Amino acid sequence: MFNLIADAQKPVLAAVNGYALGGGLELAMACHFRFASENAKMGLPELTLGIIPGYGGTQRLPALVGKAKALEIILSARQVDAVEALTIGLINRIVPAADLIAEAEAFLQQVLKQPASAISAAIKAVNATDSVNNGYDIEIEQFATCFASEDFKEGTQAFLEKRKPNFSKYN
Repeated sequence: MFNLIADAQKPVLAAVNGYALGGGLELAMACHFRFASENAKMGLPELTLGIIPGYGGTQRLPALVGKAKALEIILSARQVDAVEALTIGLINRIVPAADLIAEAEAFLQQVLKQPASAISAAIKAVNATDSVNNGYDIEIEQFATCFASEDFKEGTQAFLEKRKPNFSKYN
């Protein structure tokens, strides 16, 4: 589904007001533009459940912010605020919460003044840079492996019981 958004012929903008965590951030990253209110918080906390981001997060986050910063965010499971998200390239703009939707709509109206054929061609050409390898296939495979693991069961149970998980560790 998220690839359909990323490959859409018309531009798609995510307006983040509040939290975009896990699948919510992965959905926003599939969009062509991301605007966020000053109170936005974003992150990929899946490792706290014993799984990895499984809806494009391991592929889109490095494409947006670079491999080192993506690994930092994913492996630490920490949240970033709007200022950091803008600084690292995760979002396009910070907008006051009261103006978020209006500014997003105004921006899209400006973009949509361009020829539809050129917009869709540009989206297709830019998205072609993502097709260098089979990272999405690897992510799907690894997500399934994690989903079937004891660590996922423990992470989910700990979440439901509101306790810290007891995950397997490296020796």
